[in-house]
Order: sequence, then C-alpha cells, then structure tokens
Amino acid sequence: MLKLNKRSRYALLSVFSNTVLIIFKVIAGLMSGSVSIISEAIHSSMDLVASFIAFFSVMNSSKPADKEHPYGHGKIENLSGVAEGLLIFLASAMIIYEAVKKFFEPSEISQAYIGIIVMGIAALVNFIVSRLLHKFAKAEDSMALEADALHLETDVYTSLGVGVGLLLIKLTGFQRFDSVVAILVALLIIKEAWELCYNGVEFLLDVKLSDEEEQEIIDIIKKVIEEKDIPSLNYHKLKTRKSGNQRHIDFHITLDPDLTVRDSHEIVGSFKKAMNDKFNNTRVNIHVDPYVNEVKL
Repeated sequence: MLKLNKRSRYALLSVFSNTVLIIFKVIAGLMSGSVSIISEAIHSSMDLVASFIAFFSVMNSSKPADKEHPYGHGKIENLSGVAEGLLIFLASAMIIYEAVKKFFEPSEISQAYIGIIVMGIAALVNFIVSRLLHKFAKAEDSMALEADALHLETDVYTSLGVGVGLLLIKLTGFQRFDSVVAILVALLIIKEAWELCYNGVEFLLDVKLSDEEEQEIIDIIKKVIEEKDIPSLNYHKLKTRKSGNQRHIDFHITLDPDLTVRDSHEIVGSFKKAMNDKFNNTRVNIHVDPYVNEVKL
C-alpha cells in the first residue's frame, strides 16, 4: 500500500476538490452555454493536472539524498512550479481563443442562475482549500504546495468574476459580458503563470536566499563568533541557495592552525547547530581556513 506523508495528503486534497468542481463546472457550462463557465472548467482542468504534478513532486522531493543525488531531490518541486506555470499559460490561450470567438458570435445564455450558484460554490470551496494549503505550504516551505494554493486562490477570484458576469447578463441581457469576463479571467491567470515560472526558474538557477534571510544568517554567525571569543575566528565567502524546501548555506571560517581537530570540529558544530535551530530543512557546509591575518568581510 502506498504510504503518503503529510505533504502528499495535502496535495491530494487539491486533486479531489479540483475533480469535483470540474464536474460541476462542465455540467453548468453545457446547460447554460456560457463560455466563461467553460473557460473556468478549462482552468480547473489545468489546475487538476497541476495538482497531480504537485502531488507527485512532494512525494518524490521528500526522498533522502542518494548516490546519484547527493544534494537530495528538492528541485523536483521547483521543476513542478515551472511545469504548472506553463500549463496555466496554455489554459489562458485556450480561454482567450474561445472567448474572442464567442464575442463575435454571441449566443444566449440560458439557465444563468445555475451557473451563478455553481460559481459561488466553487469560489467558497477553493477559498477554504487554498487557505489550508497556503498555511501548510508556509509551514513546510513547499514551493509545489504554495503553487497549488496560488492556483486555487486565483480560482476564487475567477469563479466570482464569472458569477458576476452571469448576473450582469441576467440583469442587462448583454450577452457579450460572458466573453469579456472570460478574457479577464485569462489575463488574471496569465499573471499567475508568469509568477510561478519566474520563481521556479530562479531557484533552478540557484539564486541566493532573500536579503532578509541572508542577514539573519550573518547575525547568527556573528553571534556564535562573539560567544566563542576566539581572536582568530572570523568568516568570509558566504554563499546561499535553495533547493525545494531545503536551504543550503556555505561559508568559510578562519581558525588558529594550532587548534586540534577536535576543537575545530566543536566550533564548526556550534555554527551548524545555531543555523538548524533557526531554520528548518537546512544544510550547512563550513570550510576551515588557517588564520594568517585579518580577513576583510
């Protein structure tokens, strides 16, 4: 039997909610003939594929490091973020194509109230699931689950937008509102797709941690140096990066060359403990240089 970790179970929640909502949106879209509802069904279908990607990525990114992947499998999550972004771009293009075609060949929207009710339910469900995913993604520092939460959060606004468009059609009789709303939905999710792809590619290129996180790291290093009160102890060549939800911190320290290996190892251990106490999922690599003269930071 497949054993799921907590992150995988949260990803599976998104798969389930998207599947149910797609069924309702397709039924409502076919009954009403609304291109904006159909566009929402297309959007949710892409989100379902993205949810499956997130599910498999969090399962595999949690695997421990092995001989072929000595730094672990964390970047699977970054790859999944890029893949999800590309899928959303594709969904947007499909929505715009259908909406433009329907704009010039408008058809009457029937049973609009069914669509309004379904969109309202979809917005509520997506709001609840996205909040749960967002909270857990922040706690676990998971890019794949954060991307999934962002999808569902966008769905809240798009579903509400479609519902409002259908209501305006019902009140005014202007059928082209349907196409206009569908295009606005597409433009909103294009923005979402760009952010996902940009963030995913940045991490694949080993961009450094944020300025705020690097400053926290520097403060920890300085605090340990101050506590040790060793004249030769200093640091330089700080480098940081992120792989999935794991931070990698590398820097050099200088020590008196006459110190024993045991003493040097104890000092290195102090830095690593301080880093791991502050940050979850952190791998610290420290290179010891012999102290010659003052190293400029």
